[in-house]
Amino acid sequence: MRTIRASLAAAAVAAMSLTACSSGDSTSSASTSSQSTSAASGKSAGGKATAQPKVGKASASCDAPSGDASYPMKIEHAYGTTTIPAKPTRIATVAWANHEVPLALGVAPVGMSKATWGDDDGDGVMPWVQEKLTALGAQTPALFDETDGVPDTEVFKTKPDVILASYSGLTQEQYDKLSKIGPVVAYPERAWGTSMECMIRMNSKAIGMPAQGEQLIKDLKKHSDDALNAHPSLKGKNVLFGSTGTKGDFSKIGFYTTHDSRAGFLARNGFGVPKIVAEETKKTDQFFVEVSTEKIERFDDVDVFLTYGPEKDNAKIAGKLKKDELISQMPAVKKGRIAVLGYSNPLAAAANPSPLSIPWGLNKYYDVLADSLK
Repeated sequence: MRTIRASLAAAAVAAMSLTACSSGDSTSSASTSSQSTSAASGKSAGGKATAQPKVGKASASCDAPSGDASYPMKIEHAYGTTTIPAKPTRIATVAWANHEVPLALGVAPVGMSKATWGDDDGDGVMPWVQEKLTALGAQTPALFDETDGVPDTEVFKTKPDVILASYSGLTQEQYDKLSKIGPVVAYPERAWGTSMECMIRMNSKAIGMPAQGEQLIKDLKKHSDDALNAHPSLKGKNVLFGSTGTKGDFSKIGFYTTHDSRAGFLARNGFGVPKIVAEETKKTDQFFVEVSTEKIERFDDVDVFLTYGPEKDNAKIAGKLKKDELISQMPAVKKGRIAVLGYSNPLAAAANPSPLSIPWGLNKYYDVLADSLK
């Protein structure tokens, strides 16, 4: 559902068109989820135009830990303030990864977004989520198909006490519809721009477990530090997470800004930030931008060019980049430091780190990055 992110939306950006060589010579657009794709393009995953999500100013919801678990509870977000009258027992979540917060804290939601990006077996559940459900002895929650936006009718059927959407691209219309069902915790500022830590903080507070949420943040930070220490060659490296322009337009390079959880995670966990990413992030609220390759020197400090692409086609993707007159001048491309994740597999999805995917796949993700430096 990332309906409109920068996401990736604006979510997924919308639009993130990533360099991916298909069986032919075309490139294809990939987002971390259908939601992501919608976000950037300003359309729902089904292609219908939607209103743009709001840019709010509720950063206080994430600035500092909150040990207050008393109800009624008020939570500020981009669309105002939500009041949760009592500790929720029936938790529904929409969009990407929100369900992983209660699950990581030992609580199974009654409904959650169906995984369509990165799902390896078509059951609508990521492998790390299935592992947690099994460990909790819980059944699979109701799965919301958000291909054409948030299915409020399906959410209604789960009779939720609260709806978690702190990492999402909810529009005003979607927020209003969901609010008729139950209290909604929307994103604090930018659509699809909520950090994982902020998502954990907001969602754990909403379900009355703020202290446990803070401990989860600390535990995940240790996982992240351990993974980087196991890959010392990556420390401080400037990773550009991006692609060539939409539909194979090599006159542009698109990349995630640090507003996005992918690039933002790397920036907060021991990696450097390419100068061009830092500069463009300051100019926009979007999570994904495209710039001309005419000034390719702006990419001179990029150590690794990271992108999505069909598995087993890494050499073909690298070859295409190296053949372009301008892109081939980027030092990372010239040296062959090109890391390609799968196009729609669990590891590709895990590159958008979340509470349960970090223990499951962060080391595998860093393996891909480190291999590009050899």
